[in-house]
Amino acid sequence: MSYMEVYEKWCNDPYFSEETRSELKSIAGNDKEIEDRFYTELEFGTGGLRGVIGNGTNRMNIYTVRKATQGLANEIIKNNGQSKGVAIAYDSRRMSPEFADTAALCLNANGIKSYVFPSLRPTPELSFALRTLGCIAGIVVTASHNPPEYNGYKVYWEDGAQITPPYDVEIISEVRAINDWNSVKTMDKDEAVKAGLYNVIGEDIDDKYMAALKSQVINGDVIKEMGDKMTIVYTPLHGTGNIPARRVLKEVGFTNVIVVPEQEKPDGNFPTVGYPNPEDPKAFALALALGEKENADLVLATDPDADRLGVYAKDSATGKYMSFTGNMSGMLIAEYILSQRKEKGLIPSNGALVKTIVSTNLADVIAKEYNLKLIECLTGFKYIGEQIKLFEQNNTYDYQFGFEESYGCLVGTHARDKDAIVAVLMLCEAAAFYKKQGITLWDQMQNIYKKYGYFKETQVAITKKGIEGSAQIAALMDRLRSDYPTEIGGLKVNAVRDYKFDTIKDMTTGEVKPTGLPKSNVLYYDLADNCWCCARPSGTEPKVKFYMGVAGTSLEDTEKKLENLKNAMMEIAGE
Repeated sequence: MSYMEVYEKWCNDPYFSEETRSELKSIAGNDKEIEDRFYTELEFGTGGLRGVIGNGTNRMNIYTVRKATQGLANEIIKNNGQSKGVAIAYDSRRMSPEFADTAALCLNANGIKSYVFPSLRPTPELSFALRTLGCIAGIVVTASHNPPEYNGYKVYWEDGAQITPPYDVEIISEVRAINDWNSVKTMDKDEAVKAGLYNVIGEDIDDKYMAALKSQVINGDVIKEMGDKMTIVYTPLHGTGNIPARRVLKEVGFTNVIVVPEQEKPDGNFPTVGYPNPEDPKAFALALALGEKENADLVLATDPDADRLGVYAKDSATGKYMSFTGNMSGMLIAEYILSQRKEKGLIPSNGALVKTIVSTNLADVIAKEYNLKLIECLTGFKYIGEQIKLFEQNNTYDYQFGFEESYGCLVGTHARDKDAIVAVLMLCEAAAFYKKQGITLWDQMQNIYKKYGYFKETQVAITKKGIEGSAQIAALMDRLRSDYPTEIGGLKVNAVRDYKFDTIKDMTTGEVKPTGLPKSNVLYYDLADNCWCCARPSGTEPKVKFYMGVAGTSLEDTEKKLENLKNAMMEIAGE
């Protein structure tokens, strides 16, 4: 059917509510709007759904959520997992509670139990909850750091990580096979509760999650000594982090945690920030102002679903607050926990550090320092979670730390997704440890560079919206594949990894070998002097992302090299 025919069906089919049909009829004659809402179905990708909230097949609404859940239910039934049930959590975004209940009641109508949090919770706690409850799957309703008009739906499997092969492909197939909206099941909530299918979870899981986080503390004595001497400014950016972050810090002994009052309450409109992303310096404006006022040691922000953490700390030399990239904060935590575990004899002989392919090469050097196996995964924390599962199943490595450049890391294995709440805890512990030595976290970051070498990374995103944008993104990736460059910005290309075709081509010898990782639409250029760059379309936004990293002899040297590499890469991309 054409997009207009699908639109007409939605306007007239009584399956859709009167309110939905009325709203859609109000845009009659606006062909561009109708096309954008109906030219395609909101794709259930390898992580689930994410899109603009609204009516239509290309929007996040109760119908697209229900259809996605029916596909998940079909996969669960194929795996005889009905009795294990599905845990469900949601964040502070608009329609999140409604989408959570929509998913739960679709599962219930298929005879599958649901375990639903009664109010918002961090994404990592969902991962923890489904493992604790022994569920076969989990759902988090969130669009992470996207703008306010978005919401999303992420699916987890029984190991606690977001779905990976074969389940991701199988669930996608089940969703795509649903052609009749009337075949998508739901039921009355009261009936579901009465039948024991809809179950509410809460405090018991919260308490166990807190205990798991606190078990990661290495130097509890230092926290007791320094906890009341630390001033921590924190903002949840109107999201889910407020209660758990404050609770865990208080329970371990940090007594002076000040929350940005304007951003404390959950609010899916994110009224104080245009973009609730801790990567965006603008999101820190209120927190930094409060940090200055309170002379805070740390200024922290978690994104709306509290799986990613942004950090500012003072430079002792200038007294200014300095921003940490996700690579920097990840490496700061890694160096702290590994150095302290080594001192206490707690690093196993088969320890492993896991990173994504677009994360800093500083991780490789730190892993070598502590005699850890360095393992690279595709972009997406689910692949790090998958590695933890494989370590346990195959009895190979002992997970020590995992991170990705986009402000996400995981200390411990209580969850199988990035966890900003445990990251808050460990960064505050590290800050207390280094404050006792008379230095700040920024000072310690400079010490890390002096010890291991200077590394710097950046990312450039090119946005291409709509039907035309999707075609332009595909054409750009095809063009990049058609002719591999031999040098970029004066740096020799040593090898090109094309994960779409599972190849690594040595640009000197011409030898081709497999990547050893799952297929993905990603191009990676290994460059001279420990430099690199990578191109990949975003899985959640209409963007092509270019990642790049350099190594140098000083911060100034890396900045110069990185600017040169960025300009060269944008020229190749035609921007």
